[in-house]
Amino acid sequence: MPSHQRPVPLDEYPVHQVPLSMRHVATGDRNAYDRCIFHVFDHEGRALLITGLGVYPNTGVIDAYATLRTGDRLHAVRASDALGDDRMQLRVGPIRIEVVQPLSTFRLICEAAPDDPDGLSFDLTWQGEFPAVWEPHHVARTGDRLTLEGRRFVQAGGPSGAIRAAGVEHTVTPEGWTGTRDRSWGVRPIPGEQPGRAAEEERPEGFHWIWCPIRFRDRFVMVVVQEDPDGFRTLGEALLVHPDGAGGADGRPDEQLGWPYVDIGYASGTRDPRSAVLHLTDSARKPVEIHAEMLTGSPLAVGAGYPPAQDWQHGTWQGRGWSDRRTYDLTDPADLGLAGYGVIDHAARFVLDGEVGHGIFEHGSFGRHDPSGFTDYGSVAP
Repeated sequence: MPSHQRPVPLDEYPVHQVPLSMRHVATGDRNAYDRCIFHVFDHEGRALLITGLGVYPNTGVIDAYATLRTGDRLHAVRASDALGDDRMQLRVGPIRIEVVQPLSTFRLICEAAPDDPDGLSFDLTWQGEFPAVWEPHHVARTGDRLTLEGRRFVQAGGPSGAIRAAGVEHTVTPEGWTGTRDRSWGVRPIPGEQPGRAAEEERPEGFHWIWCPIRFRDRFVMVVVQEDPDGFRTLGEALLVHPDGAGGADGRPDEQLGWPYVDIGYASGTRDPRSAVLHLTDSARKPVEIHAEMLTGSPLAVGAGYPPAQDWQHGTWQGRGWSDRRTYDLTDPADLGLAGYGVIDHAARFVLDGEVGHGIFEHGSFGRHDPSGFTDYGSVAP
């Protein structure tokens, strides 16, 4: 019997949503995906680790990546392989993610290369300190075609363990480091198709995106904003989560913080954010401001496989057992490539009501954005 006609281990569990084996997803869209991303960074801006793993059921690919920024160097490990039957084994090449306790505890591992023991490796425990919370349902179309539909949740916590790169070991503790993570699945474009007339005639004028999970000592704040070129809001939410918040009888409910607006201070001549103010509103309609200071940033298009990466992107078939290690110089235009036109994840320090917190200020602004004063793709801050 062909292997695709046999059940897989996950079929033993009562988790089915449609009358199909868990080998299959409900859509035949080649862009179907299921993946995660973890951030681990110190509070001084000296190191920012990003690692993630993705499954692409309709292209038969599983891949993973890890990047570490220290100074102007970005160390990267990437791996890709054929998707197997056991979807509970989150491992590709030297990278693996172990779900120790769902929605709470994870082990993040990148094994050192036998021929490069001083290269990037890590063994971390990622411990959630706040409940995981849903982000808004995310939908986008190119013309009339649905090209993105994602369901996502986000969480913050404290990491511990060790990261090694370039002969230096970083000791990670929850007191001096912060962890955030995002888990998403659905349909999201991957390279390899010709979208035809819609892509030719429905070229986007611009796109503006901010995603901020922020860990304070006694609360977690999540802010997400997506806007069209004219500033029309297509995605927006601000949420405050308490450590014991579960929405149940014994937990404090999540609090909505109004309609978020973000003022960004860009470096002159760029779209590189250096500071920001998140304008929110509490339940009594009183203004709430969170001030952000960028510590360091990692372009997701360099090493991590997000578009418009030129050397490797998620979901692309690289052959069985493929892996790659390299170090980028972020001051070298040849290494940076088109990263300036991609999303950048900034480790940032945030201040709310005098309390200091830490989180990710993920930012992407391309093309026209009227509220920011950007008129086209070449427009930058004065």
